Amino acid sequence: MKTRLISALALTAAVAAVLSGCASTGSSTDSDVDGLVVGTTDVVTSLDPAGAWDRGSYTVQTQLYQHLLTYPAGKTTTSPEVAKSCDFTDGTHYVCEIRDGLQFSNGDDLTAKDVVFSFERQVSLGSSNGPGSLLANMASVSASGSTVTFTLKQANDQTFPYVLASMAGAIVDSKVFSKTKVHANAGVFGSGPYALEQSADSGATIALTANEHFDGSAPATKHVTIKQYTKSADLKLAVQKGDADVAYRQLTPTEVTSLSKDDGLQRVQGNSGEIRFLAFNLDTMPGKDAAQKRAIRQAVAASIDRAAIAKDVYQGTYAPAWSIVPTGFAGATDAFKDASSGASAKSILQDAGVTAPVTLPIEYTTDHYGSGSDDEYALIKEQLEDTGLFRVDLQSASWDTYVGNVGKSEYPVFQLGFFQDYPDASSYLTPAYGSADVNLLANNFDDTTVQGLVASQAVQPDITKRKAEIEQIQQDTAESVPLIPLLAGQENVVGQKSLTGLSKSVDASGLFRIWEIGRS
Repeated sequence: MKTRLISALALTAAVAAVLSGCASTGSSTDSDVDGLVVGTTDVVTSLDPAGAWDRGSYTVQTQLYQHLLTYPAGKTTTSPEVAKSCDFTDGTHYVCEIRDGLQFSNGDDLTAKDVVFSFERQVSLGSSNGPGSLLANMASVSASGSTVTFTLKQANDQTFPYVLASMAGAIVDSKVFSKTKVHANAGVFGSGPYALEQSADSGATIALTANEHFDGSAPATKHVTIKQYTKSADLKLAVQKGDADVAYRQLTPTEVTSLSKDDGLQRVQGNSGEIRFLAFNLDTMPGKDAAQKRAIRQAVAASIDRAAIAKDVYQGTYAPAWSIVPTGFAGATDAFKDASSGASAKSILQDAGVTAPVTLPIEYTTDHYGSGSDDEYALIKEQLEDTGLFRVDLQSASWDTYVGNVGKSEYPVFQLGFFQDYPDASSYLTPAYGSADVNLLANNFDDTTVQGLVASQAVQPDITKRKAEIEQIQQDTAESVPLIPLLAGQENVVGQKSLTGLSKSVDASGLFRIWEIGRS
């Protein structure tokens, strides 16, 4: 469970070295004379899709590999990529027809055999750092000619198309990758818009070149260097000086605001799919009984000013969150805004017989969610104590210590965040409110009605009924408050003014489309 928690929340403390490379300066057009340098503070753990489940690795993998299904720019619904079509033939069989003429960047043909190999490998390899557990509902996969059939354990899984488009669905070359071990970073081949460019030099850079066997439109820039910066301040300076063309993850809010004022730069902002929240251990939190504990949670939810946190701490690089499901996803509501518009926090506590001030122990991590966490939780403490209803005991820890204590009695109230595995409500509802075997918070949440709805919506083929169930889950949990959504992440990309296509590079799908970025 702990491994899944780290990965699904994008909470991997990545320390492995990345593939070294040197960017080629060759070009086929005048606009690509110097190539493109993309700077980031994210670390890449593996270029093998079965070996990593973190944002840094996914950024590079997205450029190298294709999936059966993907997301067109600006969309959060899937469309065919390697597949010509995919659909349910009955409740437990999902069938995809593979397109003809596809090749990997080494010239090998991409066939239905490679598709089957890729999915079986994700499951059988079972890397502790990989996304194979997303395929838990896949009983088997087989191929006949160009037809690939997935047999599902649970019928009518409405999330399965999203899983095929996720990190777990990348198609690899069965002639190159081992089924029994994670591939080294050197010598990986995919069928995506870019291919890996090899180098023997050392350093935190990855060099890509346009894949000459790619069947789609050629990337706007032929040569790309993805360069890791240890500090966001160094990344900021690099894009200011022009040493980096693009800064993608993770500039601080102050740095983003500062760069936004630079006339030589442009900033693009999109929904990142990140939700940060305050969670409660329902057994160990303050309160004499279940009714008092619920009242305390409701009062906390009504007392926190999310807009002030987004503005004063994060300078608009985050937005207030009113649900665990991000705005723009099917079925998302402002359930917590509606729930907080009723009785005052003081009357909620009084009606439950809770004596104020309530001593509230809150834990947060200092280094995993960026440098703003200290200021964020200092402001939350101030907001709660200004009501006169709470006395906050604020404690913090580094991530390596913190993650091991999530769900334990030591953390009655604690900070966490979700990144999507795919842009669907279930990617948030299941780990937040699902049954004990899938609930990643380990916070003793046990509401059989909500848990039943969480399970039901995932296999509800009727779009209208599924939307209603998703909305009901949000309404019920805004009233019971096992967690409090606080902030919705915004993906901020800063680039040189001369760049084109930057607005198409990010959206709520979670993809970073470097192939869209060119020069005017």
